[in-house]
Amino acid sequence: MDSSGNTIFIPGSTSGIGLALALELQARGNTVIVGGRRTELLDKIAADHPGIDTVTIDTADPASIAAATQEVLARHPELNVLITMAGIMRVEDWHQPESFLASAESVVATNVLGPIRLIAAFIEHLRSRPDATIMTVSSGLAFTPLKATPSYNASKAAIHMLSESLRLQLADTSVKVVELVPPGVRTELLPGHENNEVAMPLDEFVREVLGLIEKQPDATEIQVERVKFLRYAEVRGDYATVIETLNATDPHGR
Repeated sequence: MDSSGNTIFIPGSTSGIGLALALELQARGNTVIVGGRRTELLDKIAADHPGIDTVTIDTADPASIAAATQEVLARHPELNVLITMAGIMRVEDWHQPESFLASAESVVATNVLGPIRLIAAFIEHLRSRPDATIMTVSSGLAFTPLKATPSYNASKAAIHMLSESLRLQLADTSVKVVELVPPGVRTELLPGHENNEVAMPLDEFVREVLGLIEKQPDATEIQVERVKFLRYAEVRGDYATVIETLNATDPHGR
């Protein structure tokens, strides 16, 4: 993926990593369309950042995805990059089914079915472009689990394997599949997480991501240095130690 000259749709980018990445990509010469559920946030983004287009979309709702796809492609037929950013994270206690089941189902609907439906909606168009990219968003927790968030961990592991599989299937097309693998980043993904000093500062994360895209345009995984502690724990042979360290430092896991 080139770092400039693209037309990029980022559903789930009204805050956090998605919005920070959208702004940085626009600053580097890309046309960016931000998608999200809350119209008041979309209106503010459009007002504060001229040139960024916005589209209302709920990635947990198939009808909303279908409508947003039509709207995006009607306004931006040159679209060549889809970043499936939308995701939620929930703390769950699996000792009591009534306390976690609805949460788990919501996480899977947003984090797994959402990207699948988005890719299905845009794949025909992307295949028609001479150089296109699907960027999925997994997590370091796809490789080393956080005790407090079982469904989130599982959903991101699913996205990792989906990305690996799609890359194989689409190798005979113009569509590249790139997986962004964030570590813990200071965002509002969980309450108070934006102030978690163990997590990576948001601006630092986005700068490193864009630097990696510029230096490695053919990369299949975008891994900032900090995520490698989680990403390669099993490969290094210190998986049990990394699990212990991760869960000992997480305020939601104790």
